[in-house]
Amino acid sequence: MAHVKNRTNHGKHPHDRRRGFIPALGGQRITYLIASATTALLYCSLLGLGLLAANDAVPYLLLAMAAHLTTVVIVYPWYRLVVFRAHGWSWLAGYLRFYAVGLGFLATSLVGLPVLVELFHLPVMAAQALLLVVSPTVSYAIHRAWTFRERANVQAR
Repeated sequence: MAHVKNRTNHGKHPHDRRRGFIPALGGQRITYLIASATTALLYCSLLGLGLLAANDAVPYLLLAMAAHLTTVVIVYPWYRLVVFRAHGWSWLAGYLRFYAVGLGFLATSLVGLPVLVELFHLPVMAAQALLLVVSPTVSYAIHRAWTFRERANVQAR
């Protein structure tokens, strides 16, 4: 007798059917690279627009903080649902962990930007681009190990 596998989502997590396209993208590392590039593009776009609109009336560090906060709010759902496919934690708890990691990178920008802009006379956008180069690798490791860790692994300890 042939065994037929049931292809319904009965008994599975309700969001699993939305993630069917993830394997087509090549898995978590590829979706993370896409998310990182999109995040950097969004952040740089917001920062650049802020710099243009403010026309030196607002300090660039304040604009960097505003662009960072806005970017994190916008990209968190993509990282949670698509990149790390996290479930089981509340959205708020996950967002707070995600933002805590982001605060480290914001601190890097708040320290690094003045050094590169004031001491080395780089334009703000060029300085920020240099600071963004290392963040994807470090961010992936932290998000995978802590922000979007498997809840079962945490409860088993």
